[in-house]
Amino acid sequence: MTISLSKPLFSKHLMRTTLGAVALALLAGCASKGEPAFTPKELRNFDATSSLDSVWDRHVGDGFGRARYPIAPSREGDTVFAADANGLVAAFDANSGEREWEIELDSPVSSALNAIAGQVYLGTRNGEVIALDQRDGSVAWRSRVSSEVLAAPQANQQLLLVQSVDGQITALDRASGEERWVYTSSQPALTLRGTGTPMVIDPVTFVGLANGRLATLDNRSGQALWDMQIATPRGRSDVERLVDLSGQPVLSPDGRLFVTSYNGRVVALEATRGGVLWETNLSSRHTPILVGNFLFVVSDDSHVVALDANSGQEVWRNDDLEDRWLTAPAFADGRIVVGDFEGYVHLIDARDGNLVGRTRIDDSGISVRPVTEGSTIHVQANNGRLETLEVTP
Repeated sequence: MTISLSKPLFSKHLMRTTLGAVALALLAGCASKGEPAFTPKELRNFDATSSLDSVWDRHVGDGFGRARYPIAPSREGDTVFAADANGLVAAFDANSGEREWEIELDSPVSSALNAIAGQVYLGTRNGEVIALDQRDGSVAWRSRVSSEVLAAPQANQQLLLVQSVDGQITALDRASGEERWVYTSSQPALTLRGTGTPMVIDPVTFVGLANGRLATLDNRSGQALWDMQIATPRGRSDVERLVDLSGQPVLSPDGRLFVTSYNGRVVALEATRGGVLWETNLSSRHTPILVGNFLFVVSDDSHVVALDANSGQEVWRNDDLEDRWLTAPAFADGRIVVGDFEGYVHLIDARDGNLVGRTRIDDSGISVRPVTEGSTIHVQANNGRLETLEVTP
């Protein structure tokens, strides 16, 4: 099957968009359409070897709002949970799309969702963290943190860790929402719109900060066991000196920690003490994915890069989607999955980096990472359209 396109992909207005205007919109968190800073590479025809077949689609409220809040859906078991920026939260059967329940919160949602162990956790614009019962959407508890929450709250057996936009990390009791401890970090004058997402295991929490530092916190007290500078600010202007660690650190089963940074590098660390195993110059604000012995990274110019997780050596790089404002990568049945600003979902063969499939979900664009389970992909577009796709063969 050959993928072909019969009409232009971008308007003249978009082609004239300037770097300065879009950079300011991104940094201020008020981009009108989430447009890329550079001219996106035009999509080209290719011979597709994988198909993306639509299984079901539903609409979730009014979408992510003008500010494009990063309200990524979440899946646990056979249920998908999704929300909109106004506070609507819904649960869907992952196989059929049947709506199991829907509620309307009295607080606007701003964070990605995290469905785990029978509950759904989310954050709001006014600094609330809310736990919902997966069975019916009823509120289990609500708690207050220091400021707006954009990153999905992360859980271990006892705690829920919340990173708010002011750089504060708050540990809440998972059962009750009561505050257990708070860790405060220094914030630079200017940061990217968004925060890092904590990586939480039972003894410790790894947090990436807007000042370019990575800290490991003792979950008993919130005290830093060690921290280190991953990205160093350079340049004269505040924009040039941006070094946010805005992705989530990735922890391997054998204790390696992989960290991305904006205007910085990708680093592999020994997780217990922070010793550097390798580093490579690659700017990324996204969470990478680790599959086997390969680390897949979407760079800030929307190159999809495969690195050898042992050495950091580049295995392959796909620049076919350059400057198309790609989402963080996901993995589905041997393919890397990314969405773009025009609403396309792209499949890339994880072995060689070649494009193997593409479909368009919605022209409002895709700005949050797809959710995958085996060969099934759940994608939520900016206007709230939630579609489930099946990869074949």
